[in-house]
Amino acid sequence: MTPDGSGGVIVHAIQLAVAPVFLLSGIAALLGVMAGRLARIIDRARVLEQTWASLDEKARVPARVEVSYLERRRHLASWSINFCTGAALVLCIVIITLFVEEFFGTDLKWLGGVLFVAVMFGLIGGLSSFLREVYLATHTGRIETAKFER
Repeated sequence: MTPDGSGGVIVHAIQLAVAPVFLLSGIAALLGVMAGRLARIIDRARVLEQTWASLDEKARVPARVEVSYLERRRHLASWSINFCTGAALVLCIVIITLFVEEFFGTDLKWLGGVLFVAVMFGLIGGLSSFLREVYLATHTGRIETAKFER
């Protein structure tokens, strides 16, 4: 390959990889949000754990219910992170596949397509788990507005 030809191959490979890289940035942002929610869930569970001994039996009943919801939310947030991280890893393989195809002149379009579909399934799983976790958070925690009235 001539120096001019190899430069064109590199430029074309980078052009092909731009869209997946933007998707990778979006997944990274989602992972940041999901990790933040997981951290808040764990923090709330730790507060309940620390105050458990000081609660009377009447106060422990709603605390037990809250702990069970927190555990379910923790599980869903963890799965959200797992699915999206898996999608990001597979997307990195898609990017590598695009470069290998371009550099070596191989026909890996079918592999890139299959891997990209796997990325989408991973995102669907992650976003579905995230949606369920948000639903649980908004439908289990109640704001008692009567406390704020004059």
